[in-house]
Amino acid sequence: MADLKHHVLTLLRCRPLWRIALLISMVAILFLATTANPYPVPASASDKVNHLIAFLELTVLTRLSWPEAKALWFAPALLLFGLAIEGIQAGLPYREFSLADLAADGVGIALGLLPWPGLRRDEISDLRDSPKSL
Repeated sequence: MADLKHHVLTLLRCRPLWRIALLISMVAILFLATTANPYPVPASASDKVNHLIAFLELTVLTRLSWPEAKALWFAPALLLFGLAIEGIQAGLPYREFSLADLAADGVGIALGLLPWPGLRRDEISDLRDSPKSL
């Protein structure tokens, strides 16, 4: 069991993996939000739930990618990404701008900021505990 815990913690600390997943997720979300073709992807019947889940995922991936980052910096950036998507959709004939979608993005971000197992910040060790302090 301790070996499994070690492997899970190692995976959770693999920042390059989470950064790649974040980039892929952002590209996929942007593509799905701007395409006219219906793609067979798992989705909720409610567009607002889709927005909530997408931005919850982006927030959790951001937290895994940069655990030391403060929400004050990345939460507005994620919300701006949602606003950019809505702005792009406003210029498309088959999509429309929606403040309700942006609100659902914000709720997803807020849920992603809740405490999640494995998403704790790396604790800064006290220098008194290091061998160099002796």
